[in-house]
Amino acid sequence: MFCVASTEIGAIMNITKGGLVLFSANSNSSCMELSRRIAERLGVEMGKVQVYQEPNRETRVQIQESVRGKDVFIIQTVSKDVNTTIMELLIMVYACKTSCAKSIIGVIPYFPYSKQCKMRKRGSIVSKLLASMMCKAGLTHLITMDLHQKEIQGFFNIPVDNLRASPFLLQYIQEEIPDYRNAVIVAKSPASAKRAQSFAERLRLGIAVIHGEAQDAESDLVDGRHSPPTAKSVAAIHPSLEIPMLIPKEKPPITVVGDVGGRIAIIVDDIIDDVDSFLAAAETLKERGAYKIFVMATHGLLSSDAPRLIEESAIDEVSVGRMG
Repeated sequence: MFCVASTEIGAIMNITKGGLVLFSANSNSSCMELSRRIAERLGVEMGKVQVYQEPNRETRVQIQESVRGKDVFIIQTVSKDVNTTIMELLIMVYACKTSCAKSIIGVIPYFPYSKQCKMRKRGSIVSKLLASMMCKAGLTHLITMDLHQKEIQGFFNIPVDNLRASPFLLQYIQEEIPDYRNAVIVAKSPASAKRAQSFAERLRLGIAVIHGEAQDAESDLVDGRHSPPTAKSVAAIHPSLEIPMLIPKEKPPITVVGDVGGRIAIIVDDIIDDVDSFLAAAETLKERGAYKIFVMATHGLLSSDAPRLIEESAIDEVSVGRMG
């Protein structure tokens, strides 16, 4: 259920069709289907390009038509092999740049590595690295959907259009969930509360937040900068230096803030990948009296055996804006 916003379509249509080229960055079914639909909507032919893997797993891209002086749109969806997907995009962008394309616009519904957008212990901000690589390769504009954090837009030095899937998910709730007026919008962790509040306000529904042991893995507990220094390291700095002892953080017992008893629970988030937190939230909501549980998200990555785990869980239905 990926839809191109009418404003974006209108902007694209302002470009002379003779100067527009539309490429699919790989041949997987989701990418080809999205590219075909966009091409049909615009009334243009798909650009001719060949993308394949060498025997040594190197990616090779061959543009098979002239893009000189043209506006190139590259459609790329993220497959299970994320790193290959990224290389396909970067090589195709660079190939268009060196072929003197006027502009190169990337259409990437799900921005990979978007969860790695904050410093964790001695890690790195990988989404910043990826943004720099895309800009360096020659991308001049990015169109994406529901970035994990809006601040990711600041990692780019090119225009970024961060489209929203919420209007379509809201429409789905109103049209496809019977008695949705008896529902409550649920945030599976405090980090998701802002998104849940937005849905609840638009649907005129109540909100509930799950807090406690099922917290999101992105909490401050995993950030090494919040760890208190050991006494040995303090003494090494200066014998007379006194630093107040910091009380270690502890997760409180799991709590549902809000009434879900006898209600339909609709869990909203941006990404469904590792489903453990969703399964734990569903079990908690069932225990608190919710009689039906829906999960709504923009990006359905569903890695590993996530589909089977969902089938065996207390979740009644999962609806996503796009798969894979």
